[in-house]
Amino acid sequence: MTVSIGKVEFKKKSAVVAAGPCAMDSPSVVDETASFLSGLKSSGKISDIIMKFSYDKANRTSRGSFRGPGIDRGLDMVKKAKEKYKLPVLIDVHCRTHVERAASVADCLQIPAFLCRQTDLIEAAASTGKTLNIKKGQFMSPHSMKFQAEKALEAGAPGVILTERGTFFGYGDLVVDMRSILIMKEAGFPVLFDATHSNQSPACAGSRTGGSRKFVFPLVRCAISAGADGLYCEVHPDPEKAKSDRGTQLSFSEFEELLDEMPQM
Repeated sequence: MTVSIGKVEFKKKSAVVAAGPCAMDSPSVVDETASFLSGLKSSGKISDIIMKFSYDKANRTSRGSFRGPGIDRGLDMVKKAKEKYKLPVLIDVHCRTHVERAASVADCLQIPAFLCRQTDLIEAAASTGKTLNIKKGQFMSPHSMKFQAEKALEAGAPGVILTERGTFFGYGDLVVDMRSILIMKEAGFPVLFDATHSNQSPACAGSRTGGSRKFVFPLVRCAISAGADGLYCEVHPDPEKAKSDRGTQLSFSEFEELLDEMPQM
């Protein structure tokens, strides 16, 4: 089965990259990031790139944490970026009532890790006819993700991608079992490695999630060597000022450095 997002097709010898800010901090952050990603494609730095956006981070640690612009402003911002920069778009959905509206803009709908077992949400997203990216829950075994993907295919999704993003290691840490990539690929699905979320320390920075970006590079090397079909990565113009995941997002220069390493892996 060939899996594609817009014109980006998952192939055996070409890594796919999905990148964008964690939350949509502002219209300027969205436009600046989209312009940067478009420039990478134009320069030939990477050919298969997808913009990832989130208009609502519905799983924040604290009720007072920034969630994003909401569906109305958020989808308008995404639509403008997509029309301007001509790149395919991935958008995450947290509830069934948002699915149809998100699908009107997105080329791929994402099921968040904490919701990866929610059958109604998966089936609603699949029924739009969009490719689905299902992130492996921090509490899930890689073997069990096959059944979540099958739910989507049976409900009408034309293709499914699975994303490895780490497994709970106690209450405030994550660990990446690289065997997960091989196990999910053997189930018949392309696998992305979430390079930044895998380095989170959940709810360990007071009322927010912490983490350390210094482990992104070594883990990416391992993931590519283990057979990942591509990367999922949060990038931001100024990570230290980001309203979400400031400890793990990469700056534009760090992301370019990461891409420079990929052909060598």
